[in-house]
Amino acid sequence: MAKILGLGGLFFKSVDPAATNAWYSDVLGIKVEPWGIIFTPDAAAAHPGAATVFSPFKADTDYFAPSDKEFMFNLMVDDLDAMLARCAEHGVTPVKTFPDEANGRFAHIMDPEGRKIELWQPMPME
Repeated sequence: MAKILGLGGLFFKSVDPAATNAWYSDVLGIKVEPWGIIFTPDAAAAHPGAATVFSPFKADTDYFAPSDKEFMFNLMVDDLDAMLARCAEHGVTPVKTFPDEANGRFAHIMDPEGRKIELWQPMPME
């Protein structure tokens, strides 16, 4: 039976892809390759070759047609407080924080092009 294994990529339009990549590298500490960013979470070890790709596209791309909607995405972090401190070092402050809940801890920040990012620190599995 066919099944989805996970997110294969996240692609979005960007006015300045190079500057956007630099922001994600500098502010969030994500390693950037010339074609984008690849995440290789521990879960990917169970499925060699599986990864999540993060890559800004040029603003005039038609790859997303017919949609022209913006979106919010979620980035999982290991330590929300430390990540928010890192963001603050670059002048990025949360637009919203949430009380801790059963699913973990959350905060929203904005990237330099106005996309909302949800930072999520999952609760440890018991």
